[in-house]
Amino acid sequence: MKRIIPIFTLALTVGTSAWAGTPQKRGLATIDRPTAEAHVEFLASDELQGREAGWPGGRIAAQYIVSTLKAMGVGPLGPSYRHPFVAAHAERQLRGQRWQVDPDSVAKLCATTHQELDMTNILAAIEGKNPDEIVIIGAHYDHIGYDPMLSGDQIYNGADDNASGVAAVLQIARAFLATGQQPERTVVFAFWDGEEKGLLGSRAFAQSFPDMAKVKAYLNFDMIGRNHDEANPQHVVYFYTEAHPVFADWLREDIEDYGLGLKPDYRAWDRPVGGSDNGTFALRDIPIIWYHTDGHPDYHQPGDEASKINWAKLVDITKAAFLNLWNLANEKTF
Repeated sequence: MKRIIPIFTLALTVGTSAWAGTPQKRGLATIDRPTAEAHVEFLASDELQGREAGWPGGRIAAQYIVSTLKAMGVGPLGPSYRHPFVAAHAERQLRGQRWQVDPDSVAKLCATTHQELDMTNILAAIEGKNPDEIVIIGAHYDHIGYDPMLSGDQIYNGADDNASGVAAVLQIARAFLATGQQPERTVVFAFWDGEEKGLLGSRAFAQSFPDMAKVKAYLNFDMIGRNHDEANPQHVVYFYTEAHPVFADWLREDIEDYGLGLKPDYRAWDRPVGGSDNGTFALRDIPIIWYHTDGHPDYHQPGDEASKINWAKLVDITKAAFLNLWNLANEKTF
């Protein structure tokens, strides 16, 4: 990834007469089910053939995200929304190998017979009053593609994994604009490529982003739209860095104050590495919040379709996370 030039400054100039209520309430008012449905149904449609990283469906998903950000008026991080990177892998007969994004590892593989994929992270930003402090919210947009040898449905649509998370980040970006208020810290909206192949997008970002030392916190989504237990449709797992118990306090208070239909399983973790992009940041001791609704029978199966999403849960998780991110971006200490 090329070095990123200073963050695009977005002017948030909104006439006060056009708005009512607190900034948080103005943002929350823009988060809704129809928008969630529009994003998930497109990203998980058969036409995108499972959004495999480096394949045409993944590139279409990336363009959709870029176009949506442009339409909302959220500017890019640096000169472009697209932050490309190359991943390399040993040729397929060598078992037990991992995809590599570290430049030295890629160069070593490229000197031999190898596999190679061109990928791209999509990164947008709203610059804060203090650009020396950054918070990031992210979700991976890739899935595992399709298999023409499967009997029956051959497409791994990935509605929950992770079109649901992408929809949440896009809605939260719009909500931040709707507040009419510039945040104290810069907010980066990240859409990672290649998560399914080994957290490749977030790893490539962390290796090359020149301002990693400025990152104060990271909020992650991965699978936030399904029911693990149909008898408990409001269930959500809320992982957070144990050293910051206020993260749990925020969510408890917001559920009560805003009437959100969620029953979180609070899981404090010293370094919430887990199995998603939060691990990239936790390994660098960056405070983490991570939403996840647990597994279900359609995980990494063709049955992960938009028609099975619990839309009320997805919307309320998005609202809760917007409020989390508002605090991360504006609280002086946490």
